[in-house]
Amino acid sequence: MGFLQAPGFLLAAGLFAGIVIGYVARRHHFCTMAALERHWYAGDSRGLRTWALAAGVAMVLTQAMMLGGVADLGGSFYLRPFFGLTGAIIGGLAFGFGMALAGTCGFGALVRLGGGSLRGLVVLIVLGLSALAAQRGLIAPLRVATVDNLAIDLSGAGDQSLGSLASAAFGADLRIAVALLVFALLFGWILRDRTFRRSGGLIAAGTAIGVMIAFGWFVTALATAHSFDPVQLEAGSFVVPVGDTILQAVAFTGTWPDYGVGMVLGVVVGAALCAWRHDDIRWEACDDARELSRHLAGGLLMGTGGVFAMGCTIGQGVSAFSVLAVSAPVVTASIMLGARMGLAYLLEGTPLAAFHRNAAEPAE
Repeated sequence: MGFLQAPGFLLAAGLFAGIVIGYVARRHHFCTMAALERHWYAGDSRGLRTWALAAGVAMVLTQAMMLGGVADLGGSFYLRPFFGLTGAIIGGLAFGFGMALAGTCGFGALVRLGGGSLRGLVVLIVLGLSALAAQRGLIAPLRVATVDNLAIDLSGAGDQSLGSLASAAFGADLRIAVALLVFALLFGWILRDRTFRRSGGLIAAGTAIGVMIAFGWFVTALATAHSFDPVQLEAGSFVVPVGDTILQAVAFTGTWPDYGVGMVLGVVVGAALCAWRHDDIRWEACDDARELSRHLAGGLLMGTGGVFAMGCTIGQGVSAFSVLAVSAPVVTASIMLGARMGLAYLLEGTPLAAFHRNAAEPAE
């Protein structure tokens, strides 16, 4: 196991996972924002089901590793016993609204950058810097006051996973039962659509992304158990790691880039390889100042909101979901609502239009 302590091991592992995810996402147009738009405005749920499949596959593999004793993920920040409900809601709404303004999330911006989108680069720079400001800069005191200091103490259950909360409530170990229930409900919805069941490419894409998220948990848990240096347990998130990548690029920190930085770089490389192979590299920039301002505002809201919510569409929607953290459904629902409000603002001029009866219909 000496290779686990080798400098650059986690960076290489993250790079590998990122390349796979970036290539698959670019090839099969895996984008949460686009999936939500098609679901709401075109009645096409295949993209949303692909995203849910990625979360489901990651959950099955991760729960198997945890319950089987293969990987100890109790130290993950998704499972810490203090649940920041205010951050999950406020941060999720901000992230979703910003996602609508930018037309994609941080992960999608990386995929677009791999294909030559300078708009994606603008979004990522602002997202990364605002994430650092919210984590340890000027916005951090506001986050501490409104999120950390108001966090709900769930230490009585041990952690904030749905299995632990149910076990504490009923006085019996229900972790396996909860995982099976979530599996049945989620995969029942995913496979209910006949059109999706016939979409082999989308099924393969969702499966591959889910496997790579579980791979991240396995690798970082293995490194944690065999390394003398502190290792952060992570599987895939594209908010703070984007800021860390910027820091690694502009300043010498004295340490090797971690798994998250490797994954950020890998997604760009994987997307670029896919775009190059399919002759799909196109240099794209903002058409005018108005479009640029939307991308700047979107990056700011996603970077800040992602830190408040402790994750993004991948970080909370897939990685946190895979460990069945209670924050995952709360943040994901908030992101979806924020995205709905953002689209209503862009299409109808007011976020409140999202609450109208026909908000899902495209504007005339």
